[in-house]
Amino acid sequence: MQALWSRLFGAKPAEPAWVESGDLRDRLAGAAPPVILDVRGADEFDGPLGHIEGARNIPLPALAAHIDELARPGGAIVCVCLTDKRSSQAAADLRAAGAGDVSVLRGGMKAWREAGL
Repeated sequence: MQALWSRLFGAKPAEPAWVESGDLRDRLAGAAPPVILDVRGADEFDGPLGHIEGARNIPLPALAAHIDELARPGGAIVCVCLTDKRSSQAAADLRAAGAGDVSVLRGGMKAWREAGL
């Protein structure tokens, strides 16, 4: 529906926010941690860079099948991939589906690991 609205009226969905590795670490330790949505393939999720503890792995090609459950009102979602390309797409898809608090880990798992996390 939002895509149709955008075509008709030229409105763009709000861009997702970016979150830095250190800020995400702090948010994960807080009282209401975000859902970490890792959109890499299972081989990457379990590969050499690993994944953020507690992350939910839904590869980007499978995201459409889960979009309604993820876009429900509720807590924050932080999208993660290797760098931040696929996660940016996932965040845009979630925002278009109505999710409110969506952000992207800037630099993805590469940045997370480079920060020693």
